[in-house]
Amino acid sequence: MTSLAASDPSTASESPLRGVLWMLLSGAMFVAVTAIVRYVGADLPAAEAAFLRYAIGLVFLLPMLRPILRERPTARQWQLIALRGAVHAGAVALWFFAMARIPLAEVTAMGFLSPVYVTLGAVFVLGERLALRRLLAIVAALIGAVIILRPGLREISDGHLAMLVVAVLFAASYLIAKLLTDALSPEMVVGMMSVGVAIGLAPMAAIAWVTPSLAQVGWMALTAAFATAGHYTMTLAFKSAPMAVTQPVTFLQLVWATALGYFVFAEAVDLWVIAGGSLILGAISFITWREAQLNRRNLTPPPTATKV
Repeated sequence: MTSLAASDPSTASESPLRGVLWMLLSGAMFVAVTAIVRYVGADLPAAEAAFLRYAIGLVFLLPMLRPILRERPTARQWQLIALRGAVHAGAVALWFFAMARIPLAEVTAMGFLSPVYVTLGAVFVLGERLALRRLLAIVAALIGAVIILRPGLREISDGHLAMLVVAVLFAASYLIAKLLTDALSPEMVVGMMSVGVAIGLAPMAAIAWVTPSLAQVGWMALTAAFATAGHYTMTLAFKSAPMAVTQPVTFLQLVWATALGYFVFAEAVDLWVIAGGSLILGAISFITWREAQLNRRNLTPPPTATKV
């Protein structure tokens, strides 16, 4: 993607710094989302909380309405749009479920697996070649997941299992989006994903509906605002600097989530989680750097691109 400063040599040296700063802000927004969801906790069923976040978030789609209505997707594209909505809805519901059950740092670290699965899935969905270096990076990331979970050395909860599924579903959603963006506008892809997720979550939320308080609705509205702002600032980061520059900045999300969990929610600091998360993110950064070196189109998204 072309830098915003590409046409102005005098500002070219400032572009990477802008990209890093935008990505820092994006990471802070997504950490705020996890903190709010963690604060609301299990007071609302996971599917209902997720539905409220997306239903309220539809307000932010109003500026996209005109370009969306101009689109004329084919029947095949509508099928992919519906499939992505269903897949993403399942991922979001499980993410909200996990957030109420395992520490912030563990949710954040395990969420880093999604871009790794995207790289692996691109081989089957997009016909990408899996070079040895990319394969070794994927293996390293999976080792990082094992370090976080430490099966046999501690209990693996339903929250951990949920996050393993979440990472796969978010990766599938991203790959479907890649297929759609070849023919449809970004507004259509993003807008219909949000609509599809809200529709997909509605029946799940209705099954165990609990009338939310005004405060809970307010918290979910704030979650929607932070998530939307996070995706927007992430886009600005990509316009300002190559992904290989902004990718390592996402590591700070794990630092912030760990600090937030410790100081606000009294969660213990688990060095194994930090080590495993660092290994996963290091693998993602390596894959991204290699794609940049080979002048490939970016297939491996940053962790922030596979968020709620």
